[in-house]
Amino acid sequence: MSSEREKLVDELLLQSRVLSTETVMFHAALAEQGGLSAVESKMLDYLARLGPLTPKDLVKYSGLAPASITALVDRLERKGMVNRTPHPGDRRRVLIELDQSKVRSSVWDYIVGAVKALTEQYTDEELRTVVGFVREAAAITHESTVRVGDRSAE
Repeated sequence: MSSEREKLVDELLLQSRVLSTETVMFHAALAEQGGLSAVESKMLDYLARLGPLTPKDLVKYSGLAPASITALVDRLERKGMVNRTPHPGDRRRVLIELDQSKVRSSVWDYIVGAVKALTEQYTDEELRTVVGFVREAAAITHESTVRVGDRSAE
């Protein structure tokens, strides 16, 4: 690897860490404002993006242990953020649904607007490259989360 490319990769890794930290702090502040933990807040994001999910689905998406998901859903249900509803195709299963009346979209207005404005300086091809990188980096991060909880993956 050339020294220039190595420097670029090192800078990309550093800026990815910076973005990750700032993202975690942003979500922690949002969660705190809503009386939630950061993990509870992100669990709500899965439900907001993907719709009602089974506890097994939440395990798969989050990489967390089944017992952790059960406790998390219990807490969110007590806080009135989610509801358990019967699965329409299998009476033995339940779906976890986000209570849409608890979603506050105005919190996102600034960050969404600012990021959309930022995209104006990039070509469509550059944006496709960024989208691809972020998608793959998210998949690697998810796999890393699963590996943290699964010692057999080492």
